Amino acid sequence: MLTNIDIKKLKELIKEGNLYVFDFRDKEEFRENRLKGAINLNISNVDEILRIVPNKENKIVVYCAKGVRSLAAGERLVELGYKNVYNLYKGIGG
Repeated sequence: MLTNIDIKKLKELIKEGNLYVFDFRDKEEFRENRLKGAINLNISNVDEILRIVPNKENKIVVYCAKGVRSLAAGERLVELGYKNVYNLYKGIGG
């Protein structure tokens, strides 16, 4: 299931731990500003998450600049069978 979250909920998930965070912005944006521990991926490489996070029960947060690319990535992850996918609504700038 894909759930849109705000920054407050993101902070709660980070505190809970056992969380994977994926950034779907370009490499330059990622270098300038990112969430601690985030993994940068291109939207065309979403399926790489299958290798990085083999357990489909793990919590995954996806984000980008405005929430559009990450929404597409999150929907793809749900299609791949991931159960706990969270999209940072409005992105890192929101």
